[in-house]
This record gives sequence, structure tokens and C-alpha cells, in this order.
Amino acid sequence: MADILCFSRNRLTTVEQVDDRTMKASCRLQDPLIEALVEIEVKLPDLEITAAHGKIGRSLRRTEVNAAQVLQKVIGVRVGPGLKKILTGVMGNSAIDKQLTFMVEECCNGVILSFTKEVLAQAPKDRYAEKDYFKNILKSNPRLYKSCAAFSSGSPLVEGFEPSP
Repeated sequence: MADILCFSRNRLTTVEQVDDRTMKASCRLQDPLIEALVEIEVKLPDLEITAAHGKIGRSLRRTEVNAAQVLQKVIGVRVGPGLKKILTGVMGNSAIDKQLTFMVEECCNGVILSFTKEVLAQAPKDRYAEKDYFKNILKSNPRLYKSCAAFSSGSPLVEGFEPSP
């Protein structure tokens, strides 16, 4: 049998309320090339990242990367507008730094989505009214676009939605 390329990727992002002033989010990534974990703690109500931890269990990089040390750069960053630009500015430019940046962003998106779940549950039951409802949510908070499967491109909930450039 011919050699067949096999690639699969698993990514899991979770958010938990630690106490009334702290949320903890984690992102775990596993594929044939890398195995990594990023955890952040966010202080409420400011949504400021107060702690960041991480571990790279496996990577194709020849040199060791201390993920926990790299992630210390995000402490003090607030989850909010301009987050992606801020994270890109404080983290490094290597491939592994970009992967860690993406994972921190996934954690932050999880925190944002945890606050919007009650709003999403209030969607009208009528199919057409529901689409309008979600389009209005995306217009008022465009960062939700592509932040989860429900708001990904191709999802029926975002059909007809055009993000601002």
C-alpha cells in the first residue's frame, strides 16, 4: 500500500469560573507535530490576564522553548478590543511563538463567549428572526465572528454577514 499522509488536529478550549473574581481558561492542542497546553487566569470585572502558564510537551523544533516564560509577556493584557494586535506585539515572531499567541487568543475568545452564552440563549425561535438576531450581535461585537463553530464562516447563523474590513 502506498504511503498515505495522515494528519489530525485536536484543539480544546475550556473556561471555568474559579471564584467570583477569577476565570481560568485553557487551550490544549495536539497533532502529529506539536502537543501544547496554555492556561490563563483572568481577573473580573477588568478582564485582565493575571497569570499565564504553558507547556510544550512535543514539538518539531530543534531547540527547547520555555512556554511558561514566553507566556509571562501576556500578564497585564486586557481581554477586549485590539487583543489580537496587542498579543502579536508582545509575543515573539517564531513559529512556536505564533502558535502560543494563537492559543492565548483562543483562551480569551473562550472567556468572551462565556459571557455571551446568556445573550445567545435569548435568540428568537423563528428561523428568520434568529438570523437577524445573530447578525445584530455580530455587528455589535465583530470579534465573535470566527470565534467558535457557531459563528464560523459557512455557519447558517452568519449567512449573509459581512465583517467590516
